[in-house]
Amino acid sequence: MKERTLEGFGQRLAEIRQSRGFSQVELAVAVGVSNRVIHYYEQEGAQPPGALLVELAQALEVSTDELLGFEPHRSKLRPKTARLLKRLQRVEELSASDQRAVLKFLDALLHARGLESCNGDRSSRRQ
Repeated sequence: MKERTLEGFGQRLAEIRQSRGFSQVELAVAVGVSNRVIHYYEQEGAQPPGALLVELAQALEVSTDELLGFEPHRSKLRPKTARLLKRLQRVEELSASDQRAVLKFLDALLHARGLESCNGDRSSRRQ
């Protein structure tokens, strides 16, 4: 029997992974495989079995149709922005005092760089 693969799957997987802010290692951990497996499936001509395809789609928060290319990928974030957002979402797991510390640091850094902060734009009021 002839093996069938969907053209462009590997490139699409890599693009979606990056747009969601995942490294190959992070995605591999999320689906319970090695990063070499993710690397392999991002190569042209390789395609995961159905069960792994479902796990990849769940981890990346996309439909299997989007992952397979039957629906267009709707990423609104650039890869760097997605990684930053993913890290910021992890801040929610910290205690309230640690969250305040992170926000104070972020505000201080933004102020030092001459950028407006999101907490009422204190830097713009001083001008």
